[in-house]
Amino acid sequence: MGYKPKKLLENDAAEQLMFGKVQPQAIDLEEAVIGAAMLDKEAMPIIVEILRPDSFYVDAHQEIYRAMTHLYEVMKPIDILTVKEALNKTGKLEEIGGINYLMELTEKVASAANIEYHSRIIIQKFIQRELIKISTSTIHEAFEDRLDVLEMLDKAEQALFDITDKNLNTGYQAISALLTKVQDDIKTVSEQEDGITGVSTGFKELDKLTSGWQPSDLIIIAARPGMGKTAFTLSLAKNAAENGVGVAVFSLEMGDTQLTQRLISMEAEISSSNLRNGKLGDHEWPLLERAVNKLGTYPIFIDDTPAINIFELRAKCRRLKQNHGIGLVIIDYLQLMSGNPNGGRSNREQEISMISRSLKGLAKEMQVPVIALSQLSRAVETRGGDKRPQLSDLRESGAIEQDADIVTFIYRAGYYALSDGLEVPENEAEIIVAKHRNGATDTVKLSFIPEYVTFKEPQDNMFTGFDAVGGNDNPFDGSITLQSKLNPDETEFF
Repeated sequence: MGYKPKKLLENDAAEQLMFGKVQPQAIDLEEAVIGAAMLDKEAMPIIVEILRPDSFYVDAHQEIYRAMTHLYEVMKPIDILTVKEALNKTGKLEEIGGINYLMELTEKVASAANIEYHSRIIIQKFIQRELIKISTSTIHEAFEDRLDVLEMLDKAEQALFDITDKNLNTGYQAISALLTKVQDDIKTVSEQEDGITGVSTGFKELDKLTSGWQPSDLIIIAARPGMGKTAFTLSLAKNAAENGVGVAVFSLEMGDTQLTQRLISMEAEISSSNLRNGKLGDHEWPLLERAVNKLGTYPIFIDDTPAINIFELRAKCRRLKQNHGIGLVIIDYLQLMSGNPNGGRSNREQEISMISRSLKGLAKEMQVPVIALSQLSRAVETRGGDKRPQLSDLRESGAIEQDADIVTFIYRAGYYALSDGLEVPENEAEIIVAKHRNGATDTVKLSFIPEYVTFKEPQDNMFTGFDAVGGNDNPFDGSITLQSKLNPDETEFF
C-alpha cells in the first residue's frame, strides 16, 4: 500500500461528519489535478485561474499546490523534482509524504485533458464546505445573541459575497491583459459619437463632461431645499432606465407612490398638481395610460424605507444586483441615513463620515455608480451676491467631499430672484460639477420645468408649463413674476 498523507489517515468517518454527513470533498480529483500539473506544463495556467491552495480539502495537497504556485509565479518549471525541492526548502516535504507521494500522484493520471473540468468540481466542493462553515458560524452567533441582528446579517452576507468574489472571479489581472482591455475600450469609445463609457445621464453636455456615471464612483448631488434635487435624480433614473440600465432608488424622504407619480408626470408631461387632484383633461387620460405602460417596462426599483441604515442598504443592493442586475444606485438623501443599526446618533459628524465611506465601498464592491443626494448648509442663504454653492457648503462636508469622486451642485437663480430683485428666466438651471476626480469641472445649463417637476435639455424646453397654474398666454415668457402664481405647496415637489 502506498503512502497516505497525514490528513487522509486521521480523517476517519467520525472526524469527517458534520450534521451527520460527510463534508463535501473530491480527493481523487485533487490527486489527479496535482499529478497532471507535474506532468503537463500547459496545465498550471488553467488551474491557477480556478483554484487557490485552500481550495483543496487535504492539507498535503494544499502544501503541494502552494509550492507549485510559487514555482509558477517565479516562472520555474513544475515537475516532481522542482516541487520536491520547493517543499524541501519550506520544510514541508516529509509532512506531505515525501518524494514517494509525489510520484504516486503522477502515476494516478494519464494526461491533463480534463484538468479544467476537474478543477471546477474541486472548487464546487470547496464552496460547499465554505457555505457549511458560514452557516455553522451564523447559527452559533444567533444562539449566543451577542451581536446585533443587522450586524450579523451583514457579516453573513459579506462572507457569502466573498465566496463569490474570491472563487468565481479571477481576482487579479496581468498588466498585459489589462492593457489589451483598455485599448479595446478606447477603440470602442472612439467609434461612438457620444463617447460615453458609463451610465448615460441623459443630458448631452453633462455626458460630455463626465462620459457618463462611471462604475465604482460615488457621486454627490447637493443643493438647498427647493432647488430640485429629487427631480434631477429622478430624471437621471428615468434616463438610465430608458437605456436599459437597472436603477435602485432609495427614498428616505418621499413615499414610493409620490415618486411614481412624479415619474408619470415627467413621462406623460401632465401637470403634477393635476395628477395629485385627479383633474385631468380628456386629452390627458390617453397620455397617462401611455406613460404608465411605458414606465412599467423600465427596470426601476423603489424602496422608501425611512431612516435606512448602511447595513440594510448594502444588503438590499446586493440582492437587487444579484436578482435584477442593477447598474445604478440612488439615495435620497444621505443625511437621513443612519450609520448605527440601532438608530443611535452619538456623533453625527463621525456617523456621516462612516456612511460616506460605506457608500464609496458599496460602489466599488458592486462596480456600479452610487448617487447620493446631500443637503447644503444655510451659509448659502446668508451669503450676499452670488449664492452659487461651494464645496465648503456641504453639510458635515469633510468626509463627503473626500470620499466623493464627483460633487455636483444644483443652482437656480430664479429661486432667489424675487427676494434679490433680479430679472432672470425662472426655468434656467445650472448643474455645477465642482469636483471631478477623473476629469474636468464645469457648469452645464439645463431647463427646470416646474409643472412637470423635471429637468430637460435647454433646446427641448419649448414651453414653460405655466398655462395650467398661471394662465400665461405666452409660452415662451419664463418671467420670474409667474413664480408667485404657483400653488404654495408646489415647492414640496422640488
